[in-house]
Amino acid sequence: MTIRLIRPDDDRMAVSRVYEESWKTVYRGIIPDAFLDSIPVGHWMAARSDGPTDRTLLLLDGGEIIGVSTVCRSRFGDWPDWGEVVSLYLRPAYMDKGLGGPLLEAAVNALREQGFRQIFLWVLEENARARHFYEKHGFVCSGDAREDEIGGKIVREARYIHSF
Repeated sequence: MTIRLIRPDDDRMAVSRVYEESWKTVYRGIIPDAFLDSIPVGHWMAARSDGPTDRTLLLLDGGEIIGVSTVCRSRFGDWPDWGEVVSLYLRPAYMDKGLGGPLLEAAVNALREQGFRQIFLWVLEENARARHFYEKHGFVCSGDAREDEIGGKIVREARYIHSF
């Protein structure tokens, strides 16, 4: 397994596939099935960040992209000097194999290398599996929450924090 920064010549469709497959698996029963089933192939292909602190990390098995994590300076005005883990997803066939931890560690290190001493991420409150994962890796629920609408359902996200 290799973790590295995304390159201009990386297959964006393969990156999008990680998000699509992961969403359709881990959010089943949390986000309406009709929404998950309607996510088109390539939905996340155009999604990319270009800010000076934005980093997208890829987890590869040989040459196959099996995981993705994106980090950046906080996108939220309440925490302007914090680093943020925007996303961390694995293809379902690679979940529960101990690969998410190294990808999260690489994401945290990418933020630390940029000088961030406090970082956070948002996780759906109903996603007990992800909450346990982040807690296992040193993140703590801050008590902050926000609401969002996904597929016609109002969901709550909890903010998890990590300090160095």
